[in-house]
This record gives sequence, structure tokens and C-alpha cells, in this order.
Amino acid sequence: MDTQKLRFFMVLLCVATTPLVTAEDPYHFFDWKVTYGTMSPLGVPQQVILINDKFPGPVINCTSNNNILVNVFNNLDEPFLLTWNGIQHRKNSWVDGTPGTMCPIQPGTNFTYKFQVKDQIGTYYYFPTTALHRAAGGIGVLQVHSRPLIPVPFDNPADEFAVIIGDWFNKGHKSMKNILDGGKSIGRADGVHINGKSAQVGAAAEPSWTFEAGKTYRFRFCNAGMRTSVNFRFQAHDMRLVEIEGSHIMQNDYMSMDLHVGQCLSVLVAADQPPKDYYLVVSTRFTKKIHSTVATIRYAGSNIPASQELPPPPVENTPGIAWSINQFRTFKWNLTASAARPNPQGSYHYGQINITRTIKLVNSRNYIDGKLRFAFNGVSHIDRPTPLKLSEYYGLADKEFKYDTIKDEPPPDVEKNVQLAPNVLNATYRNFVEFIFENRENTIQSYHLDGYSFFAVAIEPGKWSPEKRKNYNLEDAVSRHNVPVFPGCWAAVMTTLDNAGMWSLRSEMWERFYLGQQLYVSVLSPERSLRDEQSLPETQQLCGIVSNLPRPAPYV
Repeated sequence: MDTQKLRFFMVLLCVATTPLVTAEDPYHFFDWKVTYGTMSPLGVPQQVILINDKFPGPVINCTSNNNILVNVFNNLDEPFLLTWNGIQHRKNSWVDGTPGTMCPIQPGTNFTYKFQVKDQIGTYYYFPTTALHRAAGGIGVLQVHSRPLIPVPFDNPADEFAVIIGDWFNKGHKSMKNILDGGKSIGRADGVHINGKSAQVGAAAEPSWTFEAGKTYRFRFCNAGMRTSVNFRFQAHDMRLVEIEGSHIMQNDYMSMDLHVGQCLSVLVAADQPPKDYYLVVSTRFTKKIHSTVATIRYAGSNIPASQELPPPPVENTPGIAWSINQFRTFKWNLTASAARPNPQGSYHYGQINITRTIKLVNSRNYIDGKLRFAFNGVSHIDRPTPLKLSEYYGLADKEFKYDTIKDEPPPDVEKNVQLAPNVLNATYRNFVEFIFENRENTIQSYHLDGYSFFAVAIEPGKWSPEKRKNYNLEDAVSRHNVPVFPGCWAAVMTTLDNAGMWSLRSEMWERFYLGQQLYVSVLSPERSLRDEQSLPETQQLCGIVSNLPRPAPYV
């Protein structure tokens, strides 16, 4: 046998005997030190929460399916938790970062979050869920990119900018917590900020971003405020909306965008104007007193200041609710675009799936023993010393809470009689569920569901009834994880409960969340299998009634 043939047979032998190796998706490692610091978001020095000495905190920049490890050192004087708003944590509610799923990180200790951004792309943010820490900072953006071989329905931008916007209070988070604990409202915000800063028109300020003429830039916006919807707009530049909360959408140009609490989106801005400075303007919506602030964009090489004539807010001098509803209705899912996977988004025909359960939730503002509370369907949630997920996993749920204290239909006297209780909804794995949010109050609401995205199929005025389903968008509603519900209106969303775990469904108005307008959806797989849910991680912190108990047998 000649040498060439011998080498060929040796290669065949190696191929036949080499075991198949499956490479893991890439890992990103972060060490975060959480501390107090002093900043002046509205020009008034106050205590804020910093991550690695920054507010906003570090941007997590990653790609679909990457593994994220964040080692959080809590150097505050209080327990601390972070949640990852919009990250679905497939089969892994253990790191969702809410009081119902995790023990808080105690002062002077650390904990490592490990999660995968499985089959997700888009713009998300993280924030603290403990106490009123959200009012002080500890907030930042997660940018999840498509994998290199997955087509994106727009050209790569020259650069990307993460922008945290929202309302801000000068009271300080501890004072605000004391106000809520005393049964009163925190009141209205003192102003709005852009990435932790506020500036006035005409004031000297360094540019926040630099444009090069002829290029296009992606801005990723998240409203991480406490209670206030905002509107943002660019001076002399239109925006092309390309993504909402992990979904590519049909691209339209807008002069201004409403962004409700808890929501994120991406816009493209073309540097197609004469070189000079321009303002990004952010102002409050649906408030009696309008607060606004600006940040500067500078064209490279220019020294011409921005014009002091700002683009107006939508429907100036009116509440503008109809304007905002109409803008919401312009958002359509891009059915032909790929998202995290190569198959088109529209290959999932949600409108053809039979609804197996309808859960109608009515929000209410109530007083119990003279103290302010907020509720869903007459139940105002209270946390337990043991996270609900831990109690459930250890088989001790009956010692900590009752399932289904909340009912699928609101009681007739939902605005009058309210009970305080852990609020846990028992759901069936893989059911296709319709959630109806009905807002009978005179203020806008914003709701979020952890662990899932849902299809926001309708928003309409009045009260919901089954006949309203004929008005649903069953073809190209946007898949997202937040939905606004306007005063005197209802919203309908639909999702498949295919992610086992304990998941927070909550108001994103943090005063409402803190005072009870939240619940947990318990989705258990009957198989108790690793195919459906991860076992309790070895590194998971324990507390409450399970602190000293032996760990249950892991799933198989």
C-alpha cells in the first residue's frame, strides 16, 4: 500500500474512533461591586447605588445563547437582589432575582448569577428588586445580539448606545421606603434623567454621544423609572423603530416615541443633518407638571451649539392618551425576519392555538387599616421569609402560602375588599393562556411577566368581555414582555406556559409593586425532570424555613 493510501485509511480510522464533542456556548464573566455613592441626577447631591462605581451600571454586551456569570458583591448595609428584566431564564427561575425566587444577598457577601440568554435577542435591563433600591440606581442595560449567521433586517450600525431614562426622586430610597411602610404614597417624581444626568437647554455640557456625518447609529432605550411614562425625541432627526423587547418589528419612522415604565426598544438614527450639536429630549407623559431634560449629540468636528428650539411633545397641552394608544397599534411583528433562530418570527402561528385558560386581572388602589395598598383581583401580595420557589421545591408550600388565593375572575367588590396574602397562581405546564389586564383607575399601568414573552394582541377602552376577542390581532402582534394599560382600558396578551418555574407577574410602577400589586405564576412540570426544569443549584443561597434542611433529591 503506498503512503498516500495509508494516510487516507488512517484518517478514516481517526474519524471513526474520535468521540463527538459538543462545544458549549461562550461564557462572559463579570465581577460587580455594589456600593453607595453620591451623585446628582437632578442637580441635588444624594445617595445612589453604584455598580463598579457607575450609574448606570456596566452594559452587558453579549450574543444569543451566551452564558452570563455575574459575581455580585453586596457592599451595601442592606440585603440586595438584581433581576434581569426580560431575560427568560429558560428552565431556571432560580436566578430570576425576585423575592419570591431567591434569598437576598446579605451585606458583606457575594453571589454569582449564572444564566443563559437562550434563544433571545434584543434590549433588556437589570435593576434591584429589594427594598426601594430601584429608586437609587443599580440599573443597567443588557444588549443581546443575533448570532453571526442569523440575518438581521437592517444594516449594522456604526455604533450602539445604551440609554437608561426615567423619572427620579430627590427624597432618597430609604426615605421613600419609610413613606410606603407608613402607608402613604411617594407622590410625584421631581424630574427625569438620561443615563443618570439632567441638563437644561443652553447650559454648557459635554456631548453624550458623537456622530460622524453619513453614518447610522442604534440607540437602545429603557424606561427604568419608578412610575412615569416618558416621551423621547431627537432634535431634527427622525427615528426608525427596529426592535421592541426582543422582537424585530416592521420598521416605521417616528418623530417621537412614548416609552412606558419597564419597557425597552431600539431605534436607528441617521446622521444626515448639517454638522452641529443636537439635543435628545426626554419629557414626562400623563403628568400635570411636565418635567423634561436634554442630552447633547455632537457631530464630529463641529463647534456649533444646539438650537434652543426643541421638538414639541406629542399632542401638546393635552393628556395624549389616544395618541399613545394609536402609536402602540402601529407596532407590528416582522413576520419574515429571523430573531434568535434562523426560522422567521412569523413561523409561530400563535393565532391558531386554542386558549385553554383566561385569567382576568383588575388592578385596584385600596386602604387596609388606613394604610395604602395595591392589589390584583382583591389580593395584595406580601413576601414571606422563605422565597416561594424554595418552599415549593422543598415540599413545604403549605407552610408558607396557599395556591390560587387569587381567582381567574375579579370579585364583584374588587375595589373594596382586599386581603393581604402571598399571591401565587397555580398554572398548568404548556397551557396556552390569555391574560386580561383591566384598568378601572384613572392612571396608566404597565405590567411585566418574567420567564416569558407574550403577544400583546389588543388594547381598547372600556371593560373586556369574550366578544372582544374578535378585535384581537391574531397575525402580527408584537411578542414582548411588557404591556401598558391605559386609564379606563383593557389589554389582552397571550402566551404558552412552557417555561417551568416560579415567575413574577407584576406592576412595573414600583410603588405599586412594593405595596402588593404583583403575583407569582407557579408553572410545574409533572415530570419533575431536567428536561423541563433545572434542579436547585448547588451554590443557591438558602434562607427561611429551609435554611438548615437537607437538599431534596435533584431532578433526573
